[in-house]
Amino acid sequence: MASFAKIGLNNKVIEVQSVVNKVLHDSNGVEQESIGIDFLNKLTGYPIWVQTSYNTYGNQHKLGGTPLRGNFAGIGYTYDSVNDVFYAPQPFPSWTLNNTTWLWEAPVSMPTDGKVYKWNESITNWEEVTL
Repeated sequence: MASFAKIGLNNKVIEVQSVVNKVLHDSNGVEQESIGIDFLNKLTGYPIWVQTSYNTYGNQHKLGGTPLRGNFAGIGYTYDSVNDVFYAPQPFPSWTLNNTTWLWEAPVSMPTDGKVYKWNESITNWEEVTL
């Protein structure tokens, strides 16, 4: 299955649809994004669709293939048409977007001591979760 993100106002993803791969094949059997977009345009009447890959996260392909557009798109994600990538909403005001992985990063790395932590924006640091 191929996946396509429906792009709304401010380049926000408002829906993600799956399309059977054979729908995207041209007369030579080669998958073409434009064919999927045309199919969805005709099916929904909505003009702005961009293909996304379920196997892409952090600008890496989970199965070793070629990553597609930074991250798999989800509702509320942003499509950056200049860089041709999808990225999630900013989780906290202090976090910055890494323009290599297209993932948000905390200003302080989370400890790796095996304990459970949560981000505390008021102190801009990680706090250990205690029960």
